[in-house]
Amino acid sequence: MDVMSLPVFKSEGMKSDDWLLNAPESRSGLYRDESGREIVLSNGLISRSFRIEPNAATVAFDNLMSDESLLRAVKPEAVLELNGVRYPVGGLIGQPDLAYLKPEWLETMESPPNSFQFDGFERGETKERFPWKRVRHCANLPWPPPGISLILHFRPPDGKLPGVRVEVHYELYDGIPLLSKWLVIHNGSDEPVRLNRFIVEVLGVVEAESHVGDPDRWELPNITVITDYAFGGEEQNENNRTVYWVEDPEYTTQVNYRLKTPCVLEVRPPLGPDVDIPPGESLETFRLFELVHDSTDRERKGLAIRRMYRTLAPWVTENPIMMHVTSTDPDVVRKAIDQCAEVGFEMVILSFGSGLNMEDLSPDNIAKFKELADYAHSRGIELGGYNLLASRSVGEEDDVINPKTGRPGGAIFGNSPCLCSRWGIEYFRRIRTFLEKTGFNLLEHDGSYPGDVCASTKHPGHRGLEDSQWRQYQRIAEFYRWCRARGIYLNVPDWYFLVGSNKTGMGYRETNWSLPRERQHIHARQNMYDGTWGKTPTMGWMFTPLVEYHGGGAAATIEPLSEHLEDYELHLANNFGFGVQACYRGFRLYDSEETKALVKRWVDFFKKHRTILESDIIHLRRADGRDLDGILHVNPDLPEKGMAVFYNPTSQGITKEVELPLYYTGLTDTAMISEKDGPAKAYKLDRRYRVRIEVSVKPKGMTWFVIRDSRDV
Repeated sequence: MDVMSLPVFKSEGMKSDDWLLNAPESRSGLYRDESGREIVLSNGLISRSFRIEPNAATVAFDNLMSDESLLRAVKPEAVLELNGVRYPVGGLIGQPDLAYLKPEWLETMESPPNSFQFDGFERGETKERFPWKRVRHCANLPWPPPGISLILHFRPPDGKLPGVRVEVHYELYDGIPLLSKWLVIHNGSDEPVRLNRFIVEVLGVVEAESHVGDPDRWELPNITVITDYAFGGEEQNENNRTVYWVEDPEYTTQVNYRLKTPCVLEVRPPLGPDVDIPPGESLETFRLFELVHDSTDRERKGLAIRRMYRTLAPWVTENPIMMHVTSTDPDVVRKAIDQCAEVGFEMVILSFGSGLNMEDLSPDNIAKFKELADYAHSRGIELGGYNLLASRSVGEEDDVINPKTGRPGGAIFGNSPCLCSRWGIEYFRRIRTFLEKTGFNLLEHDGSYPGDVCASTKHPGHRGLEDSQWRQYQRIAEFYRWCRARGIYLNVPDWYFLVGSNKTGMGYRETNWSLPRERQHIHARQNMYDGTWGKTPTMGWMFTPLVEYHGGGAAATIEPLSEHLEDYELHLANNFGFGVQACYRGFRLYDSEETKALVKRWVDFFKKHRTILESDIIHLRRADGRDLDGILHVNPDLPEKGMAVFYNPTSQGITKEVELPLYYTGLTDTAMISEKDGPAKAYKLDRRYRVRIEVSVKPKGMTWFVIRDSRDV
């Protein structure tokens, strides 16, 4: 593509509208500078500029929302180790001071030795990473996210790696300060090429703080960086295996005396991949995503992160109301399906301990569960079940091998099967076959691959230790993408959202469900309050122990249901009020007409207000058992622009004035607020977009307030 055919970039930035409230008018585009020596990706919120001679390199990365430069130094576009030799991809060297970058310095900078050389670029549209079959209620979000793509082409250094080509891919998305990057390595030679290591991103970023000495904890630049190569935790910061903030020893003018400031972003796998690229084939790396923040405020950063996940993985907005059935007895399951249909639940999950075995492909087993799935579908209910993968031993030949001992044991969960062993390969074939033949709509995949390495040299799916993590991850990611393309819902207690999973744990300690019922409610609201800083309400599940779970006896459980209606109702009010679905685990949802009416009333409440309840949460006050606690759902694009939900954990009624921060409802002048289905009252917003309302909640009770625009009432 000819660079001079691009329009000239003019940086104007976002000076008024808030992108979290109003979609920016500008869309993602590809531009050039006046000279035609730089190309620029920009969506009006962020921009990234590339010098394309004498080699291609990122020479600017700007936060247009705050008019700040994020880049201080030029680095390679990527780094590859091929056949044991390290190669920069692009880049420029010769910057006299790495604390900042002056445009005139670029005129004398040179291509690094032994580097892949820029060989043209392409402009295109964003493409879906894999298919998403929409089969259930979810937000009306586009897939793929709209935007623009840029591919930088590179050829190998002269006389090296003939036939090998590298593509550096970028995608920039509309309406959000977010871009993606990944590499594709093509082997056009006659021999295999081994990719020992790669670094997909190397950015010399402006340091967030400067210290002469060495602090216990460094403040990092205000960018959230994630990848779709993530595993080993139920929170975003627990599963980071690829994002590293490292030192820059070439930055000799930094304040830190020992040159230890973490001011270079490197994104790379922790091990390997150490895989061969056969002749005529290609390898695609994982993808990274960089979200630039315009504030250090925790709530605003959380809103941006949650918007990012809705953009990159819109299937996380699927949020079925689900029951965990503790039996596979057909009569028990049919009764549970009937009860779900009667009260408005949407999914039945055959729980752990129910007796379900998805690895059993015998005709009788398949026939049994296909008949149950067909019956569920006839009642408008989805049916699925639980299966355990990791945290078990399947045998010495097929378990992961500890590189320190040469034997099984010492894995992340103690023992775990290797996904690339013969057992592992057969396992995925069996689970796919079971799902296809029974018509199951859900897989609750416990103990998902947590990142174990394997030193075996006898497993057919990997060569040895160095490629074991890469190969195992590819196997499970491929399976989850397969599920997503078929509309199979995925409950996975790990962070696999970007490769297709729908939901993980909101965050709770399992043994806390054996506490007395009254204490469970406080813990539950604390868990949801804490969990929704980094997750949308639809991304995390909670738990309701209709039957005993991890002990606790009668004091911890709700059965018999009709004898504990107050606690049952509070579980329903907690979960539905937060917009979070729980695993209601037992063998029935109701045992009397009164119990049935109670459950249906709360399901009806949720479905009536579903869209706002599944929207973002503003955190008002965390539960502490001493006073009102509550949250505020917000969505400026809805008629119901907000819903404030309050709980009273005490044994006395509480009436008090509460301040509601309504900025993220999009309202600017007047809010019409009604308690439950009562009459609406007009409230004038102050200069900080806040109103004060009187809230009165009975002992152990809850209430909610719906917030609308005066024009919609």
